[in-house]
Amino acid sequence: MSRLSIVANVHARPGQADLVKAELKKLVPLTRAEKGCINYDLHQDNSDPAHFVLYENWESREIWEAHKGGAHLREYMEATSGKIDKYDFIDLTYLD
Repeated sequence: MSRLSIVANVHARPGQADLVKAELKKLVPLTRAEKGCINYDLHQDNSDPAHFVLYENWESREIWEAHKGGAHLREYMEATSGKIDKYDFIDLTYLD
């Protein structure tokens, strides 16, 4: 199994950045505590406060796939339903 890196871009809808930020921040300690999570770092774009970036490293794709089905992610999705303009993920294989 090879290590997996994910760069997730989250763009909040106008007026929703504070709510989305608060919900994303709730995910950080819960996700970092998951088995196989190497790091899970949340960032906010300095020029666009509605744009958030998660930089994640996982021991394997299988572990990340299991993470995506976790209860705390379902709760996040419910809390931010209709508040996100778009998501995009960059899925990377760690080389060195």
